[in-house]
Amino acid sequence: MKIRQVLSVAIALLSGVAAGAQTAHVKNAQVESRVVSGSLESTMRGLVDAVASPEWVAYSVPMIASRDGRHISMCCGNWISSDNGSYNCGPCSLESTKGSNMEVNNNSASGGGTVKLEGPADMFVFLRVADHKIGRVVTLTEDCEADAGGLRVIWLTAVNPAESVALLSGVIATADIGDRSLREPADGALRAIAMHADASADRALNSFTGLDKLEHLRSQTAFWLGNARGAAGLETLKRMAKNDTSAKVREQVTFALSQSREKDVMTELIRMAKEDQSASVRGQALFWMAQRAGERAASAITDAIANDPDTEVKKKAVFALSQMPKDQGVPLMIQVASTNKNPAVRKQAMFWLGQSNDPRAIQFFEQILTH
Repeated sequence: MKIRQVLSVAIALLSGVAAGAQTAHVKNAQVESRVVSGSLESTMRGLVDAVASPEWVAYSVPMIASRDGRHISMCCGNWISSDNGSYNCGPCSLESTKGSNMEVNNNSASGGGTVKLEGPADMFVFLRVADHKIGRVVTLTEDCEADAGGLRVIWLTAVNPAESVALLSGVIATADIGDRSLREPADGALRAIAMHADASADRALNSFTGLDKLEHLRSQTAFWLGNARGAAGLETLKRMAKNDTSAKVREQVTFALSQSREKDVMTELIRMAKEDQSASVRGQALFWMAQRAGERAASAITDAIANDPDTEVKKKAVFALSQMPKDQGVPLMIQVASTNKNPAVRKQAMFWLGQSNDPRAIQFFEQILTH
């Protein structure tokens, strides 16, 4: 064997050992490390075709960076963020489908993971292989200890992030998303794609928003675009807000916009509240605007109360005022209850004023009852 070939083999073996160290938080497992040979897709095809009993295939890829002091932690396929900078994520049973075991506190992780002040740089993707197919996709961060339930875990090294996105996109393409009971691998794959730091994730998510895709996939994609994809996600959401033909999907877009931390979010929510052809979408836009609060939100909501042609939208706008901080919402609801010409709208404003328990609302009712 030539010296160059010997060096190549040595490097590959060292890579496997280094990557194996990343599996230190996988317990109750038979861990076997392998270097990706050829493409990730061809490697996985060989593993899926050869599987005789259920097993997990896992690998590590760079994940989206923490922003604005929010740290991302994923355990049992879910993720949370907090401003206090530390996490406690208990052991995650990969074989369980009953949810996650997550806590947030001011101490280090008690689940066996390492907590970084700057947040994790990589995530682990676990693929459950059985019956010659990928049946589940679970994403974890290093602060979460995984329990494989005694199954074999094949740990792949040297995984290309773009090839990971392509592999997960294939899981989505072949899943029967129309059947609620069969959505799990696709939903898990979508979440995993959204958390990839690679630009290929933006392209993949954008492709899932086409009108030829099912409503469920478009709606779920919108959620992740707002929660994870920053400026690129916002641009896709704005396009969906204008062009998606499903009111149900556009309602999800309003929520996704409210989750984004990009600066132009309020502009698009206001546009949807004013211009969307669906009264339900306009109402949802008003509601999520209220959660963001601020002068622009208050102005747009009161404008809807005054000018929207649909009484139900006006009533939803009053409800939106009730969701705003009381210093903003209560005075505006008093004004609506006092001056609006629509009796149904005035009644709605009085109802939510009554629920507020605010002294100004009580004083307003006293004035009405004593005059």
